[in-house]
Amino acid sequence: MTPELRQLRYFVAVADETSFTRAAAGLHIAQQSLSQQITVLERGLGARLFDRDARGARLTAVGRLFLPEARAVLARADEAVATLGRAVRGEIGDVRLVFLATTANYLLPPVVRAAREQLPDLAVTTAEASIAELVAGLREGRFDLAFTRPPLVGDLVSRTLLTEEVCAVLPAEHPLAGRASLQLADLAGEPWVLTPRGSWEPWHRSYDADFTAAGFTPRVVQRATTVQGLLGLVAAGVGITRLARSSHSLRRSGVAFVPLDGEVARTELVWLPGNDNPAVRAIADVAAGLAAATDLTQAG
Repeated sequence: MTPELRQLRYFVAVADETSFTRAAAGLHIAQQSLSQQITVLERGLGARLFDRDARGARLTAVGRLFLPEARAVLARADEAVATLGRAVRGEIGDVRLVFLATTANYLLPPVVRAAREQLPDLAVTTAEASIAELVAGLREGRFDLAFTRPPLVGDLVSRTLLTEEVCAVLPAEHPLAGRASLQLADLAGEPWVLTPRGSWEPWHRSYDADFTAAGFTPRVVQRATTVQGLLGLVAAGVGITRLARSSHSLRRSGVAFVPLDGEVARTELVWLPGNDNPAVRAIADVAAGLAAATDLTQAG
């Protein structure tokens, strides 16, 4: 017979109190019920654990040997319950975190640092990916949580982390580089450098709508697959582009960032519906708390 945890707790209580009466009072159960449970335990184990008399209950030799083992089992059970509670709260376990390449430079350092400080027993692994790789990784279960930019796709859950200005990115010597702000329509006649249309079609559909609303179709003279590549082309005078202000951290010379009136970029935390890893919510809460207290676009 394998004793129930309840029976072991009853046994330890009687051993500690050397009295069924006091143990029953401490356990908030009837003395008769306690005595019956100890009797069931003894029968199941095939050993007498207590000598009972008018003065109380004394452990037998077998009972004295059994007591530390019972305590160890109960302690381990309590540890298991505590560990489960920490897992449910997302304090332990692991989470696979992926950053869109354009957000990794400023988001990854402060978020991962805060996660390690607030959740020191949670293992966080990180990766940088393009938008297509990021979405595929979430869908295939290779990543748990992503930091990226919309628009995405309908089968992902998202939570806005921060918003920032969208800027026209011009060569530093461009005639409009000194302006306090611009309208997108002001850039209708300029040569543009953009990412390939195949990099993420939802983004380019959104770009098309913005350019159409501004009354022009951009004259794209060259394309680059990364923000660093776009910034290099702008610095070289090949063309202009449009990026979130935080991209300025990737290149601080040869280019000028001029805010575009009314345009903002969002960074979102994204995960797959049905992902039941509590650490996902825990990391999301850490990042959201950090974003509420800090300008994350300047924190990396």
